[in-house]
Amino acid sequence: MLSIRNLRAAAVTADRLDLARGECVVLTGPSGGGKSRLLRAIVDLDPSTAEVTLDGTRREAIPAPAWRRRVALVPAESGWWADRVSDHMPGGDPRPLIEALGLPAEAAGWEVARLSSGERHRLAIVRALMGAPEYLLLDEPSAALDADATRRLEALLAERRAGGLGLVVVTHDREQAERLGGTRRTVAGGRLAPADAPRSRATA
Repeated sequence: MLSIRNLRAAAVTADRLDLARGECVVLTGPSGGGKSRLLRAIVDLDPSTAEVTLDGTRREAIPAPAWRRRVALVPAESGWWADRVSDHMPGGDPRPLIEALGLPAEAAGWEVARLSSGERHRLAIVRALMGAPEYLLLDEPSAALDADATRRLEALLAERRAGGLGLVVVTHDREQAERLGGTRRTVAGGRLAPADAPRSRATA
């Protein structure tokens, strides 16, 4: 169980968010409402005060690199620090995941500079999954993808979720939110709404 209590960070607050293995929470809400900042605060990339635990262990007791492998974030704009895609991949063979997302296996050896925004984002998701996270936080994962690539991504996420991966997904796509299923939560005005709060059409 990933448990967040009383999170307070710059321009975003969340009183309570629980996520069990294999569950999915979809975050919706207006642009600038705080969704991305909430994800960054959960993985401890932005300063925050909170009671965050993973299977009962407090976040502060887990070294930051280990925490971000177990609770992995793929932001809307991923960072790349070496010339080739393969230089960013943890141990193991990334090619099955790369092909599952509709890219050729040889993309593992491509130069980062040649990647389109959609290729870059899919490969960032592969990179995160190669680290075997227990929970994966995705910020607008299909914003730069066409319909086929989106379908492939959602199929892979469903497969991984069935295997126990917990998901938190930020999306502005209402149809995608419905396809992903799980729990819908709204973030607006810098605040995660309570789970039982009604969603208005303006912020869903």
